[in-house]
Amino acid sequence: MGILYVATVFSDRLGSLTVAFGVAGAGIAFALQEVIVSVAGWLTVSIGSFYRTGDRVQLGGIVGDVIDIGVLRTTVMECGEWVRGDNYSGRIVRIANSFVFKEPVFNYSADFPFLWDEITVPVKYGCSVRLARETLQHVAEEVVGSTAPQAHAAWRQVAQKYPVGTVSTESVVTLAANDNWMEFTIRYVVDYRSRRATKDQLFTRVLEEIEGSDGLLAIASTTLQLVDLPVVDLRREE
Repeated sequence: MGILYVATVFSDRLGSLTVAFGVAGAGIAFALQEVIVSVAGWLTVSIGSFYRTGDRVQLGGIVGDVIDIGVLRTTVMECGEWVRGDNYSGRIVRIANSFVFKEPVFNYSADFPFLWDEITVPVKYGCSVRLARETLQHVAEEVVGSTAPQAHAAWRQVAQKYPVGTVSTESVVTLAANDNWMEFTIRYVVDYRSRRATKDQLFTRVLEEIEGSDGLLAIASTTLQLVDLPVVDLRREE
């Protein structure tokens, strides 16, 4: 009977201890959930090659260059935010690796370090459509023409790795007409690190060509015409 009594007492205490350890373990697991998921994210990044140090990425809404990949966090040198273009803002951002399971990971430089970009040039109606198109095409070839073969070679490597179709990396000038002007768009391929500088070169050359066209080409702008109101006769008849 004594042995039975002792066994019963210890059984009750062991049951209580089991419940206590279970609750404590659940609490610890909940508290370390983010840490565990971040470590799993680090393994995923390392094995899956989501990004590497030096890549330009967008993680959790932050765009920047990866400068360190830790077990718990990825460190990024931020681009943009209050700074226009793709220039550094100066802030260093540490992002939990758990983000790879929660949001898309955008990599600007992993397999295809080029981007398609566009600029739009409004040209006045009455200007030669052919001259405008030829001028803009000439400017595009001059500024970004050398990038197209490099981008084409990089795309061929991407096509060997992924089921993507064939695309053209050559610059293209397209036209859309609206109520105010002829809207020409230059679409081109550019190195992801040179978007802003390339836009500056393109716009500079376009304006120089238009200024040197002897009036045959002109940039369009919105014009507002104010019309005088008619005179209102407020004299009362007697």
